[in-house]
Amino acid sequence: MNGFLVLEDGTVFEGESVAAHGCAFGEAVFTTSMTGYQEVVTDPSYAEQLVCFTAPMVGNYGTAPARSESKRPHAKAALMREARGPSWTDWLHERGVVALTGIDTRSLVLKLRDAGAMRAAAVAGDFSVDETLAAVREQPSMSGRALVADVSTNEPYAYSETGDVRVAVVDYGVKRSILARLAAAGAAVTVYPHGVDADELLQCDGVLLANGPGDPEPLVDEVAVVRELLGRVPVLGICLGHQLLALAAGMKTYKLPFGHRGANHPVLERATGRVLVTTQNHGFAVEPSEEREATHVSLYDGTVEGLDFPRERARSAQFHPEAGPGPHDAWPIIAEFVEELRAA
Repeated sequence: MNGFLVLEDGTVFEGESVAAHGCAFGEAVFTTSMTGYQEVVTDPSYAEQLVCFTAPMVGNYGTAPARSESKRPHAKAALMREARGPSWTDWLHERGVVALTGIDTRSLVLKLRDAGAMRAAAVAGDFSVDETLAAVREQPSMSGRALVADVSTNEPYAYSETGDVRVAVVDYGVKRSILARLAAAGAAVTVYPHGVDADELLQCDGVLLANGPGDPEPLVDEVAVVRELLGRVPVLGICLGHQLLALAAGMKTYKLPFGHRGANHPVLERATGRVLVTTQNHGFAVEPSEEREATHVSLYDGTVEGLDFPRERARSAQFHPEAGPGPHDAWPIIAEFVEELRAA
């Protein structure tokens, strides 16, 4: 079946459908991860996005239930130079994901790097390019979009009931590998909806603010809850949780031109001079800062990659220390957080 990707500026990339029929609208972005394609598509932080894989071949080691980061795919489409199957393409088809192979991903990535992430549509089937482009231009921008309600749990649930410290995870779109790392460190883990109030979270020994999709600035209520927690319970923020902590502390966030997505992003740990190779997935960032609380910075663009507020017992990482998938340089962050709760 024929397919195509059309960007909001009218650029068209032709491809061939290898999964579900239909038209998927979203923000066209790219990831530089060489592995972890199933984890990428099921990561809730990719909600409302069409993901281009820079790896030249995707799907060559199949699929497995344990690799999914959530119950279902969240990326609206997968864009690939060469899709291998049948395990991967069948998996996408069964879950209703539009997927295109034969896309000139090199040209697409260069386009997105130069012009920035764009509204787009991935099409599988007999659709008019002109009509699809008109529909793309009617789609909302990612700026100003609050998406956490679409991916968060509706009710609290216990992920792990055994452990000598209790960690509350605020689900803005949490990845399963974050929960697994907490449990492996010996924490009893309970997951709460994004709209949970501070009093409920304060019943636990520590709070982890999870990753998630969309723009952090519209999340006024969530930021207010984070502000209530500061100084009252230890807090660790990851990805969107990092941005919400920054906003609660009076810092500012902004939209990156094309985001940080991949498993090879260098981050400087200012205190030691050590460089961490990290997994990242975010389209918004905390503005650059020379203040002491900015503990980590991106070596790509100087954006704040880590925060530490010792008096408030709060810190955060813009990157993903659970590394699901990716390099393990930042693995100790979650385990150290649990150990500090244990020692408190």
